[in-house]
Amino acid sequence: MGDDLRKKLQISTKRFKEINAFLLDPKNEQVNAILKLVKKYGGPEAINRKAAEARKLDNLLARLEKENSPYLKDVRWLIAQRDSGAFISIKDYRAKILGGAKKKFNEKNAVTLEISSLQFFPFLIAEARQAIANRELMPGRYIRVRNMKEQVADNGDILAIAAAMQVLGASCVETLDTRGTDGSNVHLGGPDTITGYFGGVGQPNEHAIQWAGEFLHYYTTYGIRQVLNVNAGTIMLAYILHRLGIDNEFKISVYMGNDNPYSVMWTLLAAKLFARPDGATSLIGFNFANSVNNATILAASKIRKALGLEKVVRFEHHITETYKSIVLQPYNRRKELVEIAPKVPNISAKHEGGDPEIDSTRQHPSDILDYFVPKADVLEKGLMPAMERNYLDKHDAVNRTADALTKAAIAVLPAPNLHK
Repeated sequence: MGDDLRKKLQISTKRFKEINAFLLDPKNEQVNAILKLVKKYGGPEAINRKAAEARKLDNLLARLEKENSPYLKDVRWLIAQRDSGAFISIKDYRAKILGGAKKKFNEKNAVTLEISSLQFFPFLIAEARQAIANRELMPGRYIRVRNMKEQVADNGDILAIAAAMQVLGASCVETLDTRGTDGSNVHLGGPDTITGYFGGVGQPNEHAIQWAGEFLHYYTTYGIRQVLNVNAGTIMLAYILHRLGIDNEFKISVYMGNDNPYSVMWTLLAAKLFARPDGATSLIGFNFANSVNNATILAASKIRKALGLEKVVRFEHHITETYKSIVLQPYNRRKELVEIAPKVPNISAKHEGGDPEIDSTRQHPSDILDYFVPKADVLEKGLMPAMERNYLDKHDAVNRTADALTKAAIAVLPAPNLHK
């Protein structure tokens, strides 16, 4: 009976034909809208070409100079530090942690070191100075949640970050403004309606296409390839854009709520369905909900492998969270990470807060709601030093995780251009 039941799940060729007919129907209004948007930007080849040009480090530096940006000198300082070998090497880092002990490292299951959120460019420079002074590792992956238009208007902050990420060789994810908090959902306001954003609410009605248009703008203007994704509709659009030939990438946010193997299966099945002939997909990061346990991560890993997406889609797991406004504290998943990492390849350790026993002692503990405070308000309230301290606490948490993984002989992936 079991085999007979299983056979009922087989999707017939007829159903695939019906799906293709739906997608290729000239009267399909949803597909027509995204095709129209792509054509507006000149088509996939032109879009990718513009993005590649915008992403070139020399061009980013020239634009910073043209804007007379105060951040240009810091980017050049970062380049000089990289070129002089100022940052600790992986070999020396391991010796620092292990002393004279010799260990055979699990390189296959190397864990990417991830930090969030890098709100302001000066935070990155403060982090780099500390890393050099204390012989610490810089993360290999950065997440940003700052308002995009504010970044553009802030002395070239968006350009400086884009340039710095190339210097580091790190990946960086931006969060587009079309996400509910911009007023696209007329029934939601600020923190007093925060529960209304649960489940990825934020691109209602016509705003999904506007999200896609916003991505194409920043992709072609600044070369920003990776963005956060919180909504089932914009995830679908991201799959379609990639299938059309645009080299966009995205990561699914913790706010999407993927907290069981079936939600993971649904998301990965869609990625597989819209993958290019070579197996590539625009889904490159998959953030679990905070409630997942190691059994769920292991089950999700088996699903990912079975669908041939193990090397394509990185699982991103929160090790720490901001002390306020998102989870019950204390929240620290480091021990669980050390346990699961040898069993699950292509995973990143995301740090959204400092270790709770440290974060809790700060006069201004880290708060997820700080991500939505305009810079002008941060300065007016005198919060910039406190928020930088919060960010450096996250950096410290990243290095504690790196230390723990290293002691367990599990390789870590920091900023590759800095730590040879």
